[in-house]
Amino acid sequence: MKLSSRLQAIADFVPRNTIVGDVGTDHGYIPVYLIEKGIAKKVIATDLSQSSLEKIKQFVEERKMENYIEIRLGDGLKVLKPFEIDTLVIAGMGGLLIRDILDKDREKRDSITNFILQPNIATKELRKYLYENNFEIIDEKLVKEDNKFYEIIYAKKGKSHVEDYIYYEIGEKLIVKDGLILKEFLEDKIKIIKKILQELEGKKTERSEVRRKELMEKIEELKVVLKKIEGDRDN
Repeated sequence: MKLSSRLQAIADFVPRNTIVGDVGTDHGYIPVYLIEKGIAKKVIATDLSQSSLEKIKQFVEERKMENYIEIRLGDGLKVLKPFEIDTLVIAGMGGLLIRDILDKDREKRDSITNFILQPNIATKELRKYLYENNFEIIDEKLVKEDNKFYEIIYAKKGKSHVEDYIYYEIGEKLIVKDGLILKEFLEDKIKIIKKILQELEGKKTERSEVRRKELMEKIEELKVVLKKIEGDRDN
């Protein structure tokens, strides 16, 4: 089967011969792909929605993969056991929700080796959580699909040090490698911030002034990264 660009980038991070937990599996495309391509030995696919799981069950049965894909109804890591999986995929949720899923079940979280996380929003907050809770970000991938950017994080348990605050906002691994798409991503972020600044025009409250200052500082930080990658490409 063929995956979308976003799902393919997520699947590409999954180490071979691992047992995978796909939390919030939605359509079940990643579990089926991982088994079909011989990447995973087994996948536990979970979701909060009973109706979604019924569709996944049908999809798995059509592909004759019932012996390799186990389907469970439940919230976050609650339906998993410690050391039951070694790779965890959580994709298509907000970064704060992903953070909360990881933090609510620390015993299970700490029994997992590989974490492939794709937040739709609040990536900065998720990276900050990872750095502050003894995770090491091994790699990242930036994908554009249907005019929307997606940041995919591959992390493991381990110590890592953040040298610059901007790496919470823009992953250090992205700055190192994803030149052209990162440039477009940064320009898009700056455009969005400028639009928010326009909406703040005329507002003179203390809160709006603080917010305006924060946004201006963020633009300057993003411009520094933009200048860096443009300089690297010219060299």
